[in-house]
Amino acid sequence: MRTTVKLSAALAAAAALTLGLSACSAPSDTSASSTKKGKDADPTAKLVIAASPTPHGDILNFVRDHLAEKNGLKLEVKEYNDYNVPNTAVQSGEIDGNFFQHKPYLDDFNKKNKTDIVPVVNVEIEPLGLYSKKVKNLSELGDGSTIAVPNDATNEGRALKLLADHKIIELKDGVGSSATLKDIKDAKGVKFTELEASQIPPRLGDVDAAIINGNFAIGAKLNPSKDSLALEKADGNPYANFLAVKKGNEQDPRIVKLAKLLNSDEVKKFIEEKFSNGAVIPAFGAVKS
Repeated sequence: MRTTVKLSAALAAAAALTLGLSACSAPSDTSASSTKKGKDADPTAKLVIAASPTPHGDILNFVRDHLAEKNGLKLEVKEYNDYNVPNTAVQSGEIDGNFFQHKPYLDDFNKKNKTDIVPVVNVEIEPLGLYSKKVKNLSELGDGSTIAVPNDATNEGRALKLLADHKIIELKDGVGSSATLKDIKDAKGVKFTELEASQIPPRLGDVDAAIINGNFAIGAKLNPSKDSLALEKADGNPYANFLAVKKGNEQDPRIVKLAKLLNSDEVKKFIEEKFSNGAVIPAFGAVKS
């Protein structure tokens, strides 16, 4: 708050000159320690990480409640049912990092939005699945069936590959998980509804079947090993979910500490016990370029 003082014209001019000179030489109101990033960041400052609720939020909350404090880390978890906000918030500096995505998704996001977010360490994989409230077998899907798929580029391609692997559709040669609807060689009469990934579980009853990401399937009380008509294989899966930060902040001492905790034996045990149905599988280690 500033105090207003009535000045004579002469005093006002002098004051203006003094203020102008001091403004050129005065330090910023923000302390240097609070603006330092990367390896120079304050290791005692609170670390804010965004995550989708399940399983990412579950895992981070476990770290916060059982591992962080005794390892000198002040961790705050912010949960979002959205695939865009966690990245835009990291890019803007509103939060320090996020945990919700895999590399194909991040690569596509960075390219489209001209952002520079980078992975730090892999944590887990959630196999993609095909679910239905209307049919019980894959053989019931065909001409006239409507299937919902995620509308983001990487997860849609991944979904179409799963359908092709189970002979529900046929893709053009050599397309693989980069497929779009235009790359379907033979839809076999199937029609597609493209939706944001988080909106598919609530709409499952509106279509004959839907491809649902593992985290959203769990959130919708679906058991991947029991309820899915088809489930993505975990072996050799390139879609491990990781901790991510804005480029340049990988060596932030708080991020380094969190990365180690996320790859700890305690977290591995937590994942295996909480998600014993195979919906979430530990996948520790460096992210492949």
